[in-house]
Amino acid sequence: MAAVIAAVIAAVGVQLAFDPHVHTPSPNDQPLEADLQQAQELVAWADHLVFVYPTWWGSVPALLKGFLDRIMAPGFAFQTCEGGIGYQGLLDGRSAQLITTMDTPPLIHRLLYRQPGRNAMARATLGFCGVRPVRTLAFGSVKDASPRQRQAWVTRAHREGERLARGRLTPGERLADKAGAWLRALRLQFYPMTWVAYAMGGLAASPGGGVFASPVFWLGYLCLFLLEVATVLVNELVDLRTDRLNRYYSTFTGGSRVLVEGRLSRREVRAGIVIALLGVAASAVGLLIMAPAAPATVIAVLGMLALLAIGYTAPPLMLSYRGLGELDVAVTHSIGVLLCGYVFLGGAWHDPLPWLLSLPLLLAILPSITLSGIPDRQADASAGKRTLAVRLGHRGALRVALVATLLAAGCALVWSLSGLAAGAYAGIGLAVVPHGAWLAWWLVRQLRLSHPPERIDGLMAASLGYVLWFGLIPLFRLAGG
Repeated sequence: MAAVIAAVIAAVGVQLAFDPHVHTPSPNDQPLEADLQQAQELVAWADHLVFVYPTWWGSVPALLKGFLDRIMAPGFAFQTCEGGIGYQGLLDGRSAQLITTMDTPPLIHRLLYRQPGRNAMARATLGFCGVRPVRTLAFGSVKDASPRQRQAWVTRAHREGERLARGRLTPGERLADKAGAWLRALRLQFYPMTWVAYAMGGLAASPGGGVFASPVFWLGYLCLFLLEVATVLVNELVDLRTDRLNRYYSTFTGGSRVLVEGRLSRREVRAGIVIALLGVAASAVGLLIMAPAAPATVIAVLGMLALLAIGYTAPPLMLSYRGLGELDVAVTHSIGVLLCGYVFLGGAWHDPLPWLLSLPLLLAILPSITLSGIPDRQADASAGKRTLAVRLGHRGALRVALVATLLAAGCALVWSLSGLAAGAYAGIGLAVVPHGAWLAWWLVRQLRLSHPPERIDGLMAASLGYVLWFGLIPLFRLAGG
């Protein structure tokens, strides 16, 4: 049976001696009483936490709130992420059960009051500290309940306790946790730009929105999607050492961390890579049968893209460890996937159109992928990963991002004014000039800082937003907009 600690509000009031008030700027500045020290030890030991309390004024009683204020302290229950942005829960690997009584009927409490006490405990307190899942049993109305009803509530709570003999997580919760880990590992937030570039290529080869009704188009995208899945999973395996060392990870950098946190095993990730690559192979066979292009051309274009994508971190290429990772990402996510869309839908690889379409996009991708190495540079250097931020230092990486930002805007403007790339970049200056100027100003400000930035989440978001103009506007134009 899982180790369990029960925090019962009545017991807290009777058996524990502590001051529920925080009198110092931080709870850590106020010494813990012996009973609270023991409570922290029990929380650290437990796999499953149980809180039993009455709901008063929609929330927990003040004594329980004071108990949590004192023991859920920084350094024990959570910590500030390196760089001072965001927080990390330190009580992960634990689940919890809330058992609360109330005079309000639970359905009214849920629908009318929206369960403020439950949300405060499950999300803002326990969930914030990494405790998941948090289950809830709400019993009421207490004042109108018969002895038989009260006994039924006790019996139900008892059954919940007995379930712990089979583990702290139910089969459904284990499945949901594993599914969540896989979704996090896939890093789906980066996939839309692949689709945009691929669709640009498809529309360039077969103008008009009818391309989206083509089975070849979607079969080709399935192939690229699975290739991207295999790529990000390979990155998780190969970059595990640097991800473990990384203190400045965020949504944009530092990997998904499912291996670092133990939510997936290496064996599971390897199996995911194999399944994804088998899917790529099956999709490629379908393309060879259905695509209007010559099979040799499809194999050559797809094979080169796969080599560059997987070779970003996988040996023997390991391009990201040799200072070529930034260029590799820019190439694969511009001309690489764009050329696939163009060739799969019947275009010739040596036509100038896909190459002209991809150049401004390639330049626009370079700033964001170069900047992503700045928060990771210390961990990458320790793990032997020679990104541009490691090779050139943070100032060198910022200069590369600045030059690429200006070149991307300049290239797009030339294409727009000259009508190159089938007019796909017409009018783009209205978007990229102000955005590019803003991004360049931000980069110059970073260059003037006396100390290297530790986290650049806002700058990363701005640079990723910059890329969107170079995909969405040409896509809209090629679709006939």
